[in-house]
Order: sequence, then structure tokens, then C-alpha cells
Amino acid sequence: MTETTDARRPRPRAFRLDPAAEGGPAPPAHAPARPAVVVEAQEDAYAREAALQVLPPEEAAVEAAQALGMERRGRRGWGTLFGAALGGLVSLSLWLWIDQLVGNLFARAPALGWFGLGLLALLGVAALALLVRETVGVLRQARVARLHADLAAAHLADDRDAARRLVADVSALYAGRPETARGRAEVGRAAREIVDGRDLIDIAESALLRPIDRAVAADIAAAAKRVSLVTAISPRAILDLLFVAGQIVWLIRRIAERYSGRPGLLGFLKLARSVGAHLAVTGGMAVGDSLVQQVVGHGIAAKLSARLGEGVLNGMLTTRVGLSAMAVCRPMPFAVEKPPGVKDVAPFLFRSEG
Repeated sequence: MTETTDARRPRPRAFRLDPAAEGGPAPPAHAPARPAVVVEAQEDAYAREAALQVLPPEEAAVEAAQALGMERRGRRGWGTLFGAALGGLVSLSLWLWIDQLVGNLFARAPALGWFGLGLLALLGVAALALLVRETVGVLRQARVARLHADLAAAHLADDRDAARRLVADVSALYAGRPETARGRAEVGRAAREIVDGRDLIDIAESALLRPIDRAVAADIAAAAKRVSLVTAISPRAILDLLFVAGQIVWLIRRIAERYSGRPGLLGFLKLARSVGAHLAVTGGMAVGDSLVQQVVGHGIAAKLSARLGEGVLNGMLTTRVGLSAMAVCRPMPFAVEKPPGVKDVAPFLFRSEG
């Protein structure tokens, strides 16, 4: 009974849907053909917007200056060979002199010899500490330059993951400063709640760098005031030059200390090179026509004495160098905050006296 039922049960079959293939009636010849479906790829508006976004000229100038100041020159020539040979001869001469000095001390008295060896050991420890400090300073400046460039790229691309990682690095940079504790706590809360990478970077800039920016602007204004006053009352031009140079060196070191830490000698030289490159890229002291007209319009060139006019120009020079150092030393690009200008930082240089 079971075998008969299985034999009568229909088995699954395959059917063709094309009537002509099965011998059925073909479609009429006059029947219109169905149009082919064409799928056109549409341009992604977000991708187009991201492709059109480029760094502003001010930010590109800062990154170019930082890269120029931090790069290593690998040129090898006769000058490099001469310097290396001269340095080796000086080092050998110094070592032979120290060896002869210690030997003479031991020949005179063993106690003096051991005292000389102790001083030599202290000299070596101090030299090692200075070398470590210089290396740390250079690496810190390079880290700040990388942070600045990476944050600018993350802000432009609205990269959430990169923004969280880089903002955490900036918070770690200021971990040892009590005045940034509130800002670091705010950034930590925002990192857990904010999804958009660009907004997170903006919050970090406002919370962490706004107080430091104000302190740096106050330092620039104070240096410009001192330079203007001393230039106006100084009897010798050489004194003006020395004082302006000293104030510029102090201002660059002070700004670097506020943003990332005090640089060593090598770090300061590299930083000064970056500041000089930024001044060259952005025009340096080639003040625009509008600024010159503003100065003349306030009556500074016509009503004040020549010495006071030189003081104003030296104050503008100091302010301009300070603003370049501010842009180069800042670990984050200006996004929420507007980059300050000479008139914003030192408005007293443009105040009318009449």
C-alpha cells in the first residue's frame, strides 16, 4: 500500500517560463520591447564635500613652518666633514687636557687627584642630564608639531576615532598642570558623550587652550609694552637692538613653556627656526596697506616724535614674533577660537594720542 502511494505521488519538476522555449505561442511581432533598466551611479554629496575641503592658508603656513623647524638636514659635504673633524680634534684635546690635569693632581697629592676625579664625575653626570633634557625638549616640540597636524586633519575629515585619540593625547600633555584639571574633566566627559569628531576637537580647544591662549596674549602684550617704552626712552640704538632681541628670546621661550614645556637650547633653536619660517611664509613685518593707513590715521606717524614712532614699530615687531610663536607652539589649530592679530593682542599700539 505504501509503495503504490509513493508511485502515484507527483515528483518535483522544473518548468520554463519562456513560452517559445516550451513550444507555446510566441509573442506577437508588433509587441513593443521592454526598455532595459539602467542604474545610474549617483555622486555622494558627503564625499564631494570632503574632497572640496582643504586646509586654510593660515593652517597650511603653520604646518609648513613646524615641519621646516623640526626637519633634519642630512646634507653631507666638505663642510660637514670639516666640522666633524674639527669637533673630534677639540674633543681629543679636551680629553688629553683633563687627563693631564688629573695626573698632575695625583702626582701632587692623592687627595687632590681623587677630588679632581670627583669633579670630573660630576661634570659627566651634569653633561648627561643636559643631554637628556635637550633630547626631551626636542622630542616634545616634535610631538606638539605632530599633534597640531593630526588634529587639523582629523578636524577637516571629522574623524571620530582619531579625534578621541588625539584629544586624549592633548589632555595627557597637560596632565601635570592643576589649572587644566577642570578642562581635562570636561574633555573626558565629552569624549564619552560626543559622537562627532569635529565637535569633540572644538570642545577640547575651548576647555584646554582658551585659558592658555589668554595668558600667552598677556605675555605678548607685556613684552610689546616693554619694548615700546624702552625704545622710546633709550639713548642708544644698540641698547634698543639688544633689548628687543632679549625680549624676543624671552617671549618665544615663555610661549613654548606655557603650551608644552620649557625647551632646551636645541629645542629653542629649532623653535626659533620654525618661528622665522612662519614669519617668512606669512609675510613677516611686511605690514599691509590697511594697517599702515590705520597707523597713519591715528596720527602716530604725524603727531609723535621719531623715537616714539620707533618704539611703536618695535612693539609691532615683538607682537608679530609672539603671534608666530603662538601659532607654532600651539598643539591644536585655531578652529573655535579666532587667530589673534596684532591689533587684538596689542591695541595700545594703535590708540590715538591726539
